[in-house]
Formats: sequence, C-alpha cells, structure tokens
Amino acid sequence: MSGVVRLSTQIHKWVSLVVGIQVIFWVVGGLIMVSIPIERVRGEHHVREVAAPPLPLDVMPLAQVSALTGERPVRAELRSTLRGPVWVLSDGKEKRLIVSAVTGIPLKPMTEAEARAAAAAAYAGSGAPVDARYLLEQPQETGKSGPVWRVDFNDAEKTAFYVSPATGEVETRRSRLWRFYDLMWRLHILDLKSGDNFNHPLLIGVTALTLALLVTGLVLLVARLRRDWARRRDGLPERRR
Repeated sequence: MSGVVRLSTQIHKWVSLVVGIQVIFWVVGGLIMVSIPIERVRGEHHVREVAAPPLPLDVMPLAQVSALTGERPVRAELRSTLRGPVWVLSDGKEKRLIVSAVTGIPLKPMTEAEARAAAAAAYAGSGAPVDARYLLEQPQETGKSGPVWRVDFNDAEKTAFYVSPATGEVETRRSRLWRFYDLMWRLHILDLKSGDNFNHPLLIGVTALTLALLVTGLVLLVARLRRDWARRRDGLPERRR
C-alpha cells in the first residue's frame, strides 16, 4: 500500500503542475457559463422586432428571375424585407445572390445612412449608433461570410449589429460580453483558433491527465483517512498536517 501511496503522491504532484491552470479555467469558465443567461450573451435583450411589409401579389416568378440572372439556384426563398420583396438564390453552399422580386435585378449594397437606420430600427436599448463600417468580408466572430455592414452602438456592452447590405436585416449581434464569453469558451475547450473543435488531441490529453489527478487524489485521501482512523483506534494523537 505504501508503494501505491508514494506513486500516487508523485503522479498527483507533477500532474497538478501540468493541468492545474487548465482546471482553474474549466471551473471559472463553467461558472461564467451557468451564471450569465445565454440570451443576454446573444444580445437578445437589444432586439426590437421590425415587421416587414407584406409580400405583394405581383412579384416576379422564380423561373423569370432565373432566366434574367442566368442563375440556376439549388435553393430559392421569397422573402419580404425592409427594401421590398426579394428572391434569395443559393447554390447550396456559401454563394448567395439577392435580387429584387419586382425587377429581378440584384440589390445594390445599402448606403451608410440606410445601414444605420436599419440597425437603429432593430435595436432596443439605451445606446445609439456611433459608427458604421462596410466590410467586404465578415470577421470570424460572426461565423458567416460575405460583405456586411457593422454598426456599433455606444451602450454599456458595446453592442455591434451586423446588417445585411442587401436586405437591411440584422444577421448577427455581437458585444463585449459576447467576446468575453467566447474567450472563456475557447479556454474551456482549449481551442483558441476557432472555438469550434472540442474533440482535438490536446483537450483529450489534458482531460485524461485531469482524470489521473482525481484518481490519485482519491487514493491519497483514502490513505490519509485510513491512517488517521488507525491512530484514533490505537489512542494515538493525530499527526500535524
């Protein structure tokens, strides 16, 4: 038994040095995730429903739009937006073409003033739009691709609305709180690059080492309890910790 205890002590000591900081990240990250409502992280409390006008009856049929644009979409959706009815044509992957369902012509990107107005109409909160930037490619934090308007608000959470330049719809919301939560998540799964992969070898290895830490800790606890019980049974004073 003494050999098992000595081995457990060595394993416990060295493994603690290797995974101790990550265990702290797991505990702190888990506490943050269960303490902050996910709806607040997503910025849902800053969303105001904006009713789009009803679809008119005289929209251009898909076959005519397809012939006019030369597109043969895998998927097509007729939608009502703040800029009028549109056909959203998709190749089933990442490519999308948004055209007017009245003229069949692809919609030009909104102006900065239009993007600000669309974001402000969809925003519920105490802030106001203070900056608008047209991005040819969306940043990683949106999880999407293609051009977008980013409109920043001056509220306490530094909320940013990512607005579709074609339809004026808010595609994504991000904030300082979301970015902090995202950082905690990435530390939690040890994927600082994308935050999507929680099956990689590093996480599996650290988790296995943490399991060894727990098992050896239990071995040492049982050994300590047995020793203390034996000393009490023999009427000996307990050893100082």
